[in-house]
Amino acid sequence: MNWHSAAEFFGMGGYGLYVWGAYGATTALMTLEPWLAARRRRRALQAAVGESQR
Repeated sequence: MNWHSAAEFFGMGGYGLYVWGAYGATTALMTLEPWLAARRRRRALQAAVGESQR
């Protein structure tokens, strides 16, 4: 494809909302997942330490 302006590029021939929405959702989820995994790990380690002190 050949775009003549930035607006045409971001519009993606009328599909820009879907294309950029998919990129945005993917970026958000790929950012969120490591944070959630670290949080789950931290809580599991805290629970394991709590169990061993009983």
